[in-house]
Amino acid sequence: METPAPIEASPGPASSRLGRPGVWMRRHPGVVTGVGTLIVTAALVIGLWNKREDFVEAFTSASLLVLSGAIALQVVWLIARSEAWHVCVEAAGGSVSRRRLYRAAAVGYLGNLFNSSFGLGVRIATLRRTAPADSPNAPVLVAAELPIVVVEVALAAGLSFTLIGPLNVPWWVVLGIVVVATAVIGGLTRFVRDRRDGFWRGLDVMRGLQSRNVIIGLVMFATGAQVVRNMVVLEGLGVDISVFDAIALLIAAAAVGLLPVGPTLGAATAVLILGSNGVAVVAAAGALLTATGAVGALLFAGWALVDRLRPSAGRDLEPEADPAPPGPGLAI
Repeated sequence: METPAPIEASPGPASSRLGRPGVWMRRHPGVVTGVGTLIVTAALVIGLWNKREDFVEAFTSASLLVLSGAIALQVVWLIARSEAWHVCVEAAGGSVSRRRLYRAAAVGYLGNLFNSSFGLGVRIATLRRTAPADSPNAPVLVAAELPIVVVEVALAAGLSFTLIGPLNVPWWVVLGIVVVATAVIGGLTRFVRDRRDGFWRGLDVMRGLQSRNVIIGLVMFATGAQVVRNMVVLEGLGVDISVFDAIALLIAAAAVGLLPVGPTLGAATAVLILGSNGVAVVAAAGALLTATGAVGALLFAGWALVDRLRPSAGRDLEPEADPAPPGPGLAI
């Protein structure tokens, strides 16, 4: 008599989810960020425990002028970044007014305190909800963010030599970063040259010389504001740094910000890059950069709320184009 083959149990929903951690992490970004924040916070607390008095003293020593300057420069960065997004959305076929887009951006940048991906999602969802007829569909809006990111990556690659000293990075690694970034940007430009439909419409801002130069100029201006902000806070706490140190801190913050570290980003990055200047004081400076950045985002969002509640909020100061007839490019 032939022995029947054993029947393998099919994985249930629970085991399927456990076997696909990447999917689970994408579906629960809040949990992932929360865990990451707790881990980094615990590491900072352990590392600074013996220097906690120095940390508190440095954190509370910042003058009102330093705090005000850091907040003001954060608002400048938010406005420049919002204007860059407006240029990209307009090039992608959107006719939403600047004021309405700025309001959506202000709400989204609050989400950046959580993580940048979440902030982008909030920005897009808010814009689609408040101006559905005048903004491109969601995939195009996602693509419209890419030109800004590409310019930021190119700028970071070009300035990555500033990481050689703080991180003891070999010069050839930096050269490799520049070469790879150049190849990726060049390849992407060639790849999208003849692709203009659907998702690729969001990259239209890179096809025209004038609009491309506007994006580059805005990103460089916004980056400069962040570099100055780093210097204002660190110098204000008595840390002697150079412009290159401030740039290295900004580049490292952008890289570390890709990880789910939440509000601990500033302190963790400052210790990583400038820890040789005194762990307690640079951690305090990083924490102040995060705190003043949050206040700047709250002020920008507060303006958006007040502007939204104004009696004339239903009509913007600048004229809007007539709504386009419904079509595949305007539907989610």
